[in-house]
Amino acid sequence: MKQETKSNFIVQAGILAFAGIIVRIIGILYRSPLVMIIGDEGNGYYNTAYQIYTIILLVASYSIPSALSKVISARLSLEQYRNAHRLFLGSIVYVVIVGGVASLFCYYCADSLVGHNSAMVLRVFSPTIFLSGLLGCLRGYFQAHRSMVETSVSQIVEQILNALVSITGAYFLMASVAGSSDTTRAIYGAIGSAVGTGSGVIIALLFMFAIYLRRRSGFMERIKEDKHEEVLSGANVARILLGMVTPVVLSTCIYNLSTASNLKIYQYITQHVRGMDEATSTTLYGLFSGKAMQIINIPIAIASAMSAAVIPVVSGLFERADFDEMRSKIAGSIKVTMLIAIPSCVGLFVLSTPVTMLLYPQKASLATVSILIKVLSIAVILYCLSTLSNGILQGTGFVNRPVVHAATALVVQAAALLAMLLFTRLDLFALCIANIIYSLLMCIMNGLSMRHVLKYEQEIKKTFVIPAVSALIMGLAAFLINKLGLMLFASGSDIVLDWTGNAILLVINVLISVTVYFIMVIKLGALDEASIRSLPGGKRIYAIAHKFHLI
Repeated sequence: MKQETKSNFIVQAGILAFAGIIVRIIGILYRSPLVMIIGDEGNGYYNTAYQIYTIILLVASYSIPSALSKVISARLSLEQYRNAHRLFLGSIVYVVIVGGVASLFCYYCADSLVGHNSAMVLRVFSPTIFLSGLLGCLRGYFQAHRSMVETSVSQIVEQILNALVSITGAYFLMASVAGSSDTTRAIYGAIGSAVGTGSGVIIALLFMFAIYLRRRSGFMERIKEDKHEEVLSGANVARILLGMVTPVVLSTCIYNLSTASNLKIYQYITQHVRGMDEATSTTLYGLFSGKAMQIINIPIAIASAMSAAVIPVVSGLFERADFDEMRSKIAGSIKVTMLIAIPSCVGLFVLSTPVTMLLYPQKASLATVSILIKVLSIAVILYCLSTLSNGILQGTGFVNRPVVHAATALVVQAAALLAMLLFTRLDLFALCIANIIYSLLMCIMNGLSMRHVLKYEQEIKKTFVIPAVSALIMGLAAFLINKLGLMLFASGSDIVLDWTGNAILLVINVLISVTVYFIMVIKLGALDEASIRSLPGGKRIYAIAHKFHLI
């Protein structure tokens, strides 16, 4: 029974992870033509507004799914279905109030929050904050029931519409001001992209609400069968929600506030100390946040999905005092995450140039973005670990610890970034180093807390050492395949492929490299039969491994 539960847990995480990766890939694919339309300047205005929008969204509603899944799953594990539903209804009241205030704040304070050119973009984002809160309630409710399909499908639907509306909106809005200055056209292009973000949230909200209405009768039936006499009052609902949501919001907010902090420090130093104009400073920052970080965030989606899946599971086990099974789930989630994060880090380091050329082929920024990705690649492992450990601590009720850890890491990171920008010429690479410092500190502090309060001892060999050795062998294979492909198929003295040739070589390289990694982790003993079968599609993976005598 425990093996079945473990398998289901990994499968649910796998569903979210798959959706998260698809969403990131769609985001990357549409960003490339979008940047071609709005240019690096428009991309800079969009990302500047988006960073502030994200922070406000975090405070208002972004943490609702994880917080709600934690408090509701705890009630569901005790079969208190009526109280679980009352918490769901209470969360809607919460986001209507908080989300409404946050949307108004974002709209009316835009000029104070970002530069003048990005303020119009931020105002377009403001209604999306309110709508995202309602969407978060529905997603959190289904995640608490350990049903990740609805959230996954809604995320993909949201991103598809976002992509379509962003590109068309940017094109037509820029066409409407044809003949104006490049800066004006860039602003209108960024506004079109912001409209796409809101459109995606609207369609996802309608989708989730339709699914809820369809399954509502089943939820109501379980509520009627609930025999528990204790019914949470409105005051108790508010106390539970605020007690859980507030620390999670603070933790997630501070955790992500590092991005806004980096933005503000970078823009202040470059514009007010070095005398760089707003357009140039914003354009350069867009290379970091709108290109390099977008690529780095693809594998980090796996950790976010695993965190969302692990919160209701460990919360239920913690409530039932089944600590051994809880620690087993934690170990399994970290192992699966590292099996993907470690080779992703190595792969991005080795193949940063072909990956950048595939997704952002603009020649003017190709070399810079490629090097940024190389430096940031180690952050993939660190952010995956810190994101997952945040979810584990929140799911087990130690919600205040990530808040303290995030605040401490934020102060250290800000001080380091300020020093690097003032006393060195690292510029954009200072942002990379600051991100690595932040995520490393979060990993260390969260890991120590898990060991102290959860008595969790981390297994090292199969979780870190074998995947790392396998990834290094995979990285060597990828490097050699890329060099061989360039020598055989490139034309000209510069040994550079065109976009199509680069894409074909990259796909072939990735397929071979992934196969090499898959063989190595099995041969070196990181995955046994039970571990493989517990993975999403595990039966098929095991059949392939068995057929080729890998296991």
